[in-house]
Amino acid sequence: MLHGWIVLDKPVGIGSTPCVGKVKRALRDMGFRKPKVGHGGTLDPLASGVLPIAMGEATKLAGRMLDATKAYDFTIGFGEETTTLDTEGEVTLQSDIRPSGQDVLEILPGFTGTIEQVPPAFSALKVEGKRAYDLARAGELVDLQSRTVTIHDLRLLAYDEGSATLSATVSKGTYIRSLARDIARALGSAGHVTMLRRTRAGPFDLSQAISLDKLEELSKARCLDDEVLPLVAGLDDIPALAVSPEEARILKHGQRLQGHPAPPGQHLAMEGDTPIALVEVEDGEVAVLRGFNL
Repeated sequence: MLHGWIVLDKPVGIGSTPCVGKVKRALRDMGFRKPKVGHGGTLDPLASGVLPIAMGEATKLAGRMLDATKAYDFTIGFGEETTTLDTEGEVTLQSDIRPSGQDVLEILPGFTGTIEQVPPAFSALKVEGKRAYDLARAGELVDLQSRTVTIHDLRLLAYDEGSATLSATVSKGTYIRSLARDIARALGSAGHVTMLRRTRAGPFDLSQAISLDKLEELSKARCLDDEVLPLVAGLDDIPALAVSPEEARILKHGQRLQGHPAPPGQHLAMEGDTPIALVEVEDGEVAVLRGFNL
């Protein structure tokens, strides 16, 4: 089995789960009988861009990718707000106000830093055990609570009469559709997302991404492994911790190392060039968070 990451440049019109299926099929075409594959963060069908796909032992890190900082380019179309806050929904609010590019620039600092936002009714959040989007599609009123998120960076990329394209780097849990809605409302207008493209997810960006056509081409040529990034690529923000063969054996059995001089925090335990485990160090004790069978 290949253990690592394929970064897809997901096109508009397909969901994240079918993309996982395409990677599975590509791996089977290469002769891997039961490939283990998962994605590191859902992208809506209407969104494009970076979709990290974990394979083999890297799937143990897919959950970390959900918590990672992400970056998006998006366009707000002014004049109409919709039920879904994007182009798929029905219009619920209209406005004749079209803010200028200067208006948009001046309001962005108020949406930078730690802010409160109410998620879209059409989201995967659960309300009393049911998905919010299922309730919304059934015509039920969805009352979602405001949540605290962090907008690390927010910039205006382009302005056209009636629309503004922005770039945002955001914390986990941030909904770009809600951000667009709130910016438009703060400008005295109404708005919805007309374009959404993820440019970064954790350590992965568009420079590493391949198209679905390229994925198919590489699998047919049986050279997909040329585009596979190593498992450790998903942990580029985690310092390495060199361990001896005996220490590696202890960690592989899920046991703890005692009296270790490593500084506190998360580390990637490495025996030579082989990842052994993602570990947490506290008071000289090294505990396994995720062990790798490599």
